Amino acid sequence: MELIYTGFVIFLFVLAISDLWVGVSNDAVNFLNSAVGAKAARFRTVIIIAAIGVFCGAIMSNGMMDIARHGIFRPEQFNFTEVMFIFLAVMISDIILLDTFNTLGMPTSTTVSMVFELLGASFAMTMFKMDAGSFSDYLNTAKALQVIIAIFVSVAIAFTVGTVVQWFSRLIFTFRYSRGLKWKIGLFGGIAATAIVYFMLLKGVKSMSFMTPEIKLWIDSHTWLILLCSFVFFTILMQVLYFCKVNVFKVIVLMGTFSLATAFAGNDLVNFIGVPLSGYSSFAAWRAAGCPEPSTFMMDSLNGPARTQFVFLLAAGVVMVVSLAVSRKAHNVTKTEINLAKQEEGEEMFGSSKVARSLVRWGNATARMILKITPEGLRSWVDKRFDNSVIEIEDGAAYDLVRASVNLVTASLLIALGTSLKLPLSTTYVTFMVAMGSSLADRAWSRESAVYRITGVLSVVGGWLLTAGIAFISAFILAVIMHFGGMTAASILVVAGLAALIHSNIKFKKSKADSESGDKEFRAIVNSTDSAKVWELTSRYISMQEAKEIWKIKEHYYNITEGLMTENVRMLRKSYYELIDEKEHLKNLRRKETVCMRKIDRETAMVKNAWFFSSLSDIEQLYYSIRRLSEPSYEHVDNNFRPLPLKYIKDFRPERDSLEETLESVSKMAEAGEYGKMRTLEERIARLQTEFSDMRKSLMVDIQAKQLNINIAYLYLNILQESEQMSITLARLIRSSRKFQLG
Repeated sequence: MELIYTGFVIFLFVLAISDLWVGVSNDAVNFLNSAVGAKAARFRTVIIIAAIGVFCGAIMSNGMMDIARHGIFRPEQFNFTEVMFIFLAVMISDIILLDTFNTLGMPTSTTVSMVFELLGASFAMTMFKMDAGSFSDYLNTAKALQVIIAIFVSVAIAFTVGTVVQWFSRLIFTFRYSRGLKWKIGLFGGIAATAIVYFMLLKGVKSMSFMTPEIKLWIDSHTWLILLCSFVFFTILMQVLYFCKVNVFKVIVLMGTFSLATAFAGNDLVNFIGVPLSGYSSFAAWRAAGCPEPSTFMMDSLNGPARTQFVFLLAAGVVMVVSLAVSRKAHNVTKTEINLAKQEEGEEMFGSSKVARSLVRWGNATARMILKITPEGLRSWVDKRFDNSVIEIEDGAAYDLVRASVNLVTASLLIALGTSLKLPLSTTYVTFMVAMGSSLADRAWSRESAVYRITGVLSVVGGWLLTAGIAFISAFILAVIMHFGGMTAASILVVAGLAALIHSNIKFKKSKADSESGDKEFRAIVNSTDSAKVWELTSRYISMQEAKEIWKIKEHYYNITEGLMTENVRMLRKSYYELIDEKEHLKNLRRKETVCMRKIDRETAMVKNAWFFSSLSDIEQLYYSIRRLSEPSYEHVDNNFRPLPLKYIKDFRPERDSLEETLESVSKMAEAGEYGKMRTLEERIARLQTEFSDMRKSLMVDIQAKQLNINIAYLYLNILQESEQMSITLARLIRSSRKFQLG
């Protein structure tokens, strides 16, 4: 028995490493985004500064793992076996849940996930052992309610304050912030640095292990003196740095990155290793008692304070630093917030939603009403201060250093203020929503992008709320399985959890590799200033994307028609749902390609634009034809209606194969840039148009003679019409693409 539980403890530590890895990948969004988004320093430099902060926070952490030990459930009511099952269910759920959010690029709260996983697993165990009394005798439900309140409080406060502070900051500095700094920069730097010090005192350093009660008491009684001295010191220092030609905004951003990273590691470490260490403590207490019967050994020992060994904190710090440096998923989560907050238009990660459209309409109506009552002079002055036609921004940055500084300073102040007032503000929620509020105030959400950005914000916030429910349910189910399945079920679930994590990472790496090549080309075009090079890159980028889209159209055409002729409903279903996603992908691609075309010189654009938009329209038309084929074909086979007669299948298949081969040839020529060779396909396409037209006329004769079932008649007629339309559109696309590429 002891050997089995030893294995469980080892597995808990293995899962802890995985949890640290995926947890840091998710929470990196809290302290990396501002520095990365504004290009305050090279990415490697930002990572090094954040890594130092993470390491310092981890090794100096207070190690107070009490929330995992007795913050959610009352351990004296549970025996050793039940507690181990609770901890295993929590860890398995946590790594899978956080890894899923990382893969999707969605930031979420590790605190919320851990609290509700503990609550779900404890609730499951309570159901099977509660004879009398109430759930409050076994569970601390007040903590869960506090976390739910934190979501709404954090979101509302952070977004509002972030918007207001950024609006006034932009009013003071404008988008050409380097002009007229003089006295302003020293004062701003002093306020910002003091806010960061205040944040570190209350949220970071004050909770570290080396802080004695006497030091904490002295800090509490001298807080205002510390802040006053800090303000004077940093104001003078920042002014001196400015006179020495140092970019003070970069200093503030890097200071804020370090402070947030330190506080994150010091305070959120419990979310990653609290449960495994509690499991280890439980095992140690059980062994110290002489390994009695596990089902009768109650875990009163967990009510005592945690004393985390330094070696565990050191190891956790190392894992967190390595994860931060090499995890692609950390960069993926960071990318989501930066994409939603970026100043420029371009590819949008999210689509449009009804709620977002309603909010945009309401926002526009409110803005018009405010403008009506605003004096003309004031309105003109504000517009001038917010003129971003000439913006000082680092090459390739999503936004400027002013906004990055505001993001970090405001988030730090809000978190510190919430801590001092004992308000349950979440670090993840505050940092994310401050960034969203500042981007709104900076007019980064234009009429063209606002609906997509709001949809993205709503998706992330919805994900936060879902986190609580999913965490509770998943841990509950796993705990129930372990209760009935015993040691065997627990062992299988642990192995299955690790296997799922490994599979997820392999799948993520593959999908990441597939998307990176196009992203690199797009970024190269956007960042290039050489007009000749821009046209060369744009031409190649558009030809490669065109080749990919035509190839996908070819595959969908084959799958839909083959699925119909062979009555393969799975093939039809797959294409049907892929085409729904493809619609949004095509919109994003069109937006990105249009951004690329804006970068080429005016003279070239005047010649190329007509053919560019014509070819875009032709690709969209091909997708329309494919979708008009997909829906009735899927519905026909899914309803088990009569199959197509063999006569029609025999007539159609050769022509289908010929059109498919033609689409493949066009795709390969576009990929190779051989647009001149496309002329050789014109005769084949013209023949296909004629043959599809003749087949359609022959079918009309059969319909008129009433020789065919009406459902099959209309379905087959639709297939022939759309196939004919595809050949017509393909001929037009070849001409447009050739004119665009070759002139």
